[in-house]
Amino acid sequence: MTQWIPRLLDGLAMTAQATIASFALAVLVSFVVGLGSRVRVLRPIFRIYVEVFRGTSALVQIFYFFYVLPLVGVQLSPLVAGVSALGLNFGAYGSEIVRGAIEAVPRGQHEASVALSMPRWLAMRRIILPQAVRTMIPPFGNILVDLMKTTALLSMISVGDLAFVGKQVLQSEGSAVMAYLPVMVLYFAFAVLLGRGTHRIEQLVGRGWSEATT
Repeated sequence: MTQWIPRLLDGLAMTAQATIASFALAVLVSFVVGLGSRVRVLRPIFRIYVEVFRGTSALVQIFYFFYVLPLVGVQLSPLVAGVSALGLNFGAYGSEIVRGAIEAVPRGQHEASVALSMPRWLAMRRIILPQAVRTMIPPFGNILVDLMKTTALLSMISVGDLAFVGKQVLQSEGSAVMAYLPVMVLYFAFAVLLGRGTHRIEQLVGRGWSEATT
């Protein structure tokens, strides 16, 4: 079993790479859609996107990006296809976090920016978003951990992640315990690391906000 340790670590590195790339795309999409949904003409388009990606299976979306898009001339590598599908999938959920956090900012803050004759974009950047981001951090931390676990689906299109290596160990060693116990431990350790990291960021942001308002 020891000969598989380097492969498992390589699989963990690929899982980390897919997680970071997918999360970066998800955050970008979340803000684009969450903020864009406030524009009336764009709202129906973004609503369709959110309903489609929240209402269909992440695995089916991964298969679509990898197997269907090439039929119309869009050829993606397994990793790019998987990252794109997961980023858009979790971006649909994240956009609701962004939208809800902005709406949770007290109405008086919006009215104050209007009273100061601030352009909407400037008020959003300087007043609304700094307050909303504090609310977004915990749910985005949950999305990050869920996304990391969902990257296991990428093994279905032969991305050499942790789950894929676990499948190789099972085929070679014939023991599910030997194959998936270390995989489970590594996933758990990674999830704990991500959870503590986001909690630390939440503390730092909260402390910075407290200092800025005192």
